[in-house]
Amino acid sequence: MRLVNIGFGNIVSAGRIIAIVGPESAPIKRNVQEARDKGTLIDATYGRRTRAVVIMDSGHIILSSVQPETVAGRLVGKPADFSE
Repeated sequence: MRLVNIGFGNIVSAGRIIAIVGPESAPIKRNVQEARDKGTLIDATYGRRTRAVVIMDSGHIILSSVQPETVAGRLVGKPADFSE
């Protein structure tokens, strides 16, 4: 089982991740609210701004304060590119 760090020492199973997306779009905001209502939302932001939404195959949605590109880079094992 491969694990990926989603920020602040929080780790999820890499094989269970379906998507890593930004939180800005209305459909993602709606999915986050629905997960909150159902009790399947995991907030791993430690009170910081949500920058990535990780969608799991179990139906859980995880909020992270790390950029989606950074999480994806950790997922594939590449260092993050901060030159942008």
